[in-house]
Amino acid sequence: MACKPKPPNQPSNAGAKARKGKRRRRTGMCLEDRPILEPNAAGIDIGSREIFVAVPPDRDPNPVRVFPTFTENLQELAAWLLQCGMTTAAMESTGVYWIPLYDILEQRGIKPCLVNARHMKNVPGRRTDWHECQWLQFLHSVGLLRSAFRPEAQVCAVRTLIRHRSELVQAASQHIQHMHKALTQMNLQIHHVISDITGTTGLAILDAILEGQRDPVILAQFRDPRIKASEETIRKSLVGNWRREHLFTLKQSRELYRTYQQRIVACDQEIESLLTEFTPRVDPAKKPLPPDRKRNRAARKRRKKTGNPDATFDLRTEAYKLFGVDVTQIPGVETIALPLFSEIGRDLSKWPTGGHFASWLALCPDNDISGGRVLWRGMRKVNNQAGSLFRLAAYSLHHSLTPMGDYLRRMKSKIGPAAATTATAHKIAIVFYTIVKRQVEYDETIWSTRDINRKKSLEAKLKRQAKQLGYELIPTGEKPAA
Repeated sequence: MACKPKPPNQPSNAGAKARKGKRRRRTGMCLEDRPILEPNAAGIDIGSREIFVAVPPDRDPNPVRVFPTFTENLQELAAWLLQCGMTTAAMESTGVYWIPLYDILEQRGIKPCLVNARHMKNVPGRRTDWHECQWLQFLHSVGLLRSAFRPEAQVCAVRTLIRHRSELVQAASQHIQHMHKALTQMNLQIHHVISDITGTTGLAILDAILEGQRDPVILAQFRDPRIKASEETIRKSLVGNWRREHLFTLKQSRELYRTYQQRIVACDQEIESLLTEFTPRVDPAKKPLPPDRKRNRAARKRRKKTGNPDATFDLRTEAYKLFGVDVTQIPGVETIALPLFSEIGRDLSKWPTGGHFASWLALCPDNDISGGRVLWRGMRKVNNQAGSLFRLAAYSLHHSLTPMGDYLRRMKSKIGPAAATTATAHKIAIVFYTIVKRQVEYDETIWSTRDINRKKSLEAKLKRQAKQLGYELIPTGEKPAA
């Protein structure tokens, strides 16, 4: 059967009703008295096996129904909502169970409203699945729920692959650790002599070991000329006990690492294929890519290590075509431009200002104020992937010679590493929002004016403090007055 009608007798919870009434009397408001803003709103409680759906009581004799999660039943659910005249439906973001129904509702012309569960729990209501869908429907109809941000379907497809790629990279890194463990157990210290066991020298030595080579002199000859360690040091690090069980684990870890690298290359090719389907905002042939003005030339020349020798994908050019401006000129955003695109897209009109954008990223402090007194101040605990990317960009600027790097180091000395990273991430996010929305290139020279004003302010502060102590500051090179 497609759905279940409402049971005739639902047990009532007198205690819960009494507590609910007390809360209402204490706050001095009644939710039922609020005006209806969305008369065609439905409420959906998502589960892994069953989905509870509620519509206004005047739209159907059985306003609450239960549907299984099979695709045919989800189609019946959407048809029933259209039959009842629903134009929007609110649902909680429960795991990934909401995604199939979300897509079906969008295809049928019903606007889904994906709700943060934390926002719904701030309002008292019934906590069973049967009652919760009705509570969702009521809250959505009176306008107490806000829809979460979700980019367009084409961007979501890229986001799925990029997140899957990051999981593949994490899995590959685990097998690198397994190779380190096997080498340590055989007392082969090669991974302590060279910086990267998965580089040209490391993989060549590992493959030779797995093929049966045990002579450290021959193994040391695989040394790449760019390795800082001498051939004699590498030879000494390749003397071990060659235990059979450890060689077996080393072999399997090496094969698994190679497999994951192949899967990462296939994932990169699929991502490149999806990116070619986007309409470019700018044609590099008509409007050439601006010159690279980054100060860190070594980082610019550093080649990205991939397992695809035939890779022709240029991240900077593709990001320029997607965003319309060269976002890679922003310090810290050089390598995260594509992940940022997959998380937020390129249409930033959903955020009226940069402050709204930074607040959504959870990069600005929050506070609770009651009676004119601040009860709590701090950062909201929000799992925002885009915000994490901006934090990662800020964290990478500690040794950067750019003004953004100077800002990070200055803030670390004032407020500490964690708060300085958040403050720098906030500034990077505002710059990113501004140049993408206004379609202007990043100009680093505007920092010079701010630095001059900051130095003048600091000089005035020092003179004022010296005067309060009875001293007079004289700049270097000037003679004191007689």
